[in-house]
Amino acid sequence: MNFTEASLDRFIVHYTGNKQNSEALLLSKQEQALDPESRQKFSETLLNRFQQCYERYSFHHSSSLDYHEVYNFVTALFKEPGMAKEREDPSGDAIQGASAMFQEQSSRMASHLYEVAVHPKIKPGELYVTYFSNIQVEERILDAIGLFKAETKSLFVDIDPSSEGLHLELKEGVELSKIDKGCLILNQEADKGYELMIFDSNGKGEEAQYWKDKFLGVLIQQNEFLHTQGFLTITKNFVTQQLPGEFEVSKTEQIDILNRSMDYFKTHGNFNKDEFETEVLHHEDLIKSFRKYDEQYRENNDWDPAHEFEISPQAVKKQARVFKSVIKLDKNFHIYVHGDKQLIEKGYDEGVGKHYYKIYFDQET
Repeated sequence: MNFTEASLDRFIVHYTGNKQNSEALLLSKQEQALDPESRQKFSETLLNRFQQCYERYSFHHSSSLDYHEVYNFVTALFKEPGMAKEREDPSGDAIQGASAMFQEQSSRMASHLYEVAVHPKIKPGELYVTYFSNIQVEERILDAIGLFKAETKSLFVDIDPSSEGLHLELKEGVELSKIDKGCLILNQEADKGYELMIFDSNGKGEEAQYWKDKFLGVLIQQNEFLHTQGFLTITKNFVTQQLPGEFEVSKTEQIDILNRSMDYFKTHGNFNKDEFETEVLHHEDLIKSFRKYDEQYRENNDWDPAHEFEISPQAVKKQARVFKSVIKLDKNFHIYVHGDKQLIEKGYDEGVGKHYYKIYFDQET
C-alpha cells in the first residue's frame, strides 16, 4: 500500500459526547476549509497511522449488509459523483451536491457513533471524517474513507515573537500523530463488506470495544498476516503451557523448540504444517501432542487457520517480540539462549543446596 500520491479531498469534524453522561452531539454544517499545505499535512499524518496495520477487516451483519449502518453511509459516498476533487464536475450544482452528501452522511456516522457509544467510561471527542483519493493498493488506485476519533488532548506551548520578546501561551489540542482511533475503508470488495484497516490505541478495556464492535461492526479477514500470527501463537502456547505438563522437558528444551519455530518462519517463504512439525518438533510423540493441542485450540477459539499459506514477515517480526528465549533465575540472573542447547547444562550442587547452569563458549565479547 502506497500513500505517497494520496489526496485528502474532503474533511469534516463532528463532536460526539457520551450520551450516557448527558453530553452533547455537535454536528458541523459544512466541510473544513483547509489551505493546500494544511491539507497535505493532515493527509500524511493521518494515513501514516495505518502503515503498521496489517490485519484486514470487513463490515459484517448477521442478516444482511443492507441493515449495516456505516456500510450504507460509506456506500452512498463512494457512489456519489464528484466526491474526489479531481473528478468534480465543473458545474456549481454538482460540486455543491457532493459537498452536501458528504456533510449528510458524515453527520449520520457521528449520530450513529453517539447512539452506540453508551458505556459510561467512553471518552467524548472529535470525529474526523475524511475522503481520500489516489491511494495505491498493489496495482490499483483506490478511493478511501477515513474515520478518526480523537479522545485524548495534549498540552502545547505556542511562542509568539513580538517587539518586547517572546510571548508564551499554553494551549490544549489533539496531537494528530497520536490520535486514538482510526479506520480506513478502501473502495474495493464492496459486495463483501469492503476492506478496512483499523487502529485503536485504547482498545483493551470493555469500554473501548465499541469502536470495532458497536460502531464499525466488523469481522477480521483471514489473510497471511492472521494465519502467521495465529500459528505462532498456537506454537508458543503449546510449548510454554501444554508441553511442561505432558513431558519431562527442561526450560532450555522449551526455548530450543521456540527458537526452531521462529527460525522456520524466518527462513521459509511459505508455511506447510507437516513440514513445520517435522523440522521443528522432530519426535512423533511431540507431533501427536501438538496436533491434539492444535485441534483443541481451534475448537475453543472458533478459528481455523490454513495448513498452507504465505508467511507474513510483518507478523513474524511482531511475534518475535513475545518469543522470549530467556531463563529467569530468581532475581539475580537472566540467561538468553539463542543457539545450541547442548552448550548449556543444568545441575544441582548439594553442598550449596542450589541449582546451577553451566555454559560453554569459545570467546567473550
